[in-house]
Amino acid sequence: MTGEKPSHNGDERDGGSAGRVEIDTPAVADGPALYRITRDSGVLDVNSSYVYLLWCRDFAHTSVVARVGGTVVGFVTGYIRPDAPDTIVVWQVAVDASQRGGGVAGSLLSQLLDRVLPRGVRYLETTITADNAASIKLFSALARQRGAELVVSELFTPNLFPDAHEGEDLYRIGPFAEVVAPV
Repeated sequence: MTGEKPSHNGDERDGGSAGRVEIDTPAVADGPALYRITRDSGVLDVNSSYVYLLWCRDFAHTSVVARVGGTVVGFVTGYIRPDAPDTIVVWQVAVDASQRGGGVAGSLLSQLLDRVLPRGVRYLETTITADNAASIKLFSALARQRGAELVVSELFTPNLFPDAHEGEDLYRIGPFAEVVAPV
C-alpha cells in the first residue's frame, strides 16, 4: 500500500457547518493525523507516531477514518484476532474536538462492522476503563442498534500494568447476523 489517499469507498453524512463527513480506508499518510487526534484527546493512550503509520499500512482494511474536506477528523483502528478470526478487536476510537457529539464515532464503528462482517466476523471486542462513560455509551448503543448481546468482563487488572493505568474491562458484542459476501 502506498501513502496515497485511497478513493472514497465509504459512508457519507452531513457534518453540519464543518462539511460532509466521509468514512474511508486509512492511508499511510493519515498516520500523523491519527497521532494528533489521539494526543489532542487528552484521555486516550498515545502510541508512538510510528505505530500510527504502521497501523495505517498493515491494518487499513480493519480500520476506518472520517474525513471532512479531505482532512481526517476521526478514526477507528482495529484488527482481526489471530486466534479468533471471527472477532475484530477495536483498538482505538477517536474524534477530533471539532466533530465530537455529531455521531461520527458511531458512524465509524458501523461502517467498520459493515466492512468486516462479509469476511466472517461475528464478534467485536474492545477494552474500556470503568470511568470512560462515553465509550461505554458508544459500544452499548452499537450492541442495541445491531441487536447483539453485550457481555462485559474483567480483562486486565491494574496490577498487570507496569505504570499507573486503570483496569480494562473487556466488552464483547455479538454474534452479529451473518452477512453473505457479494459474488
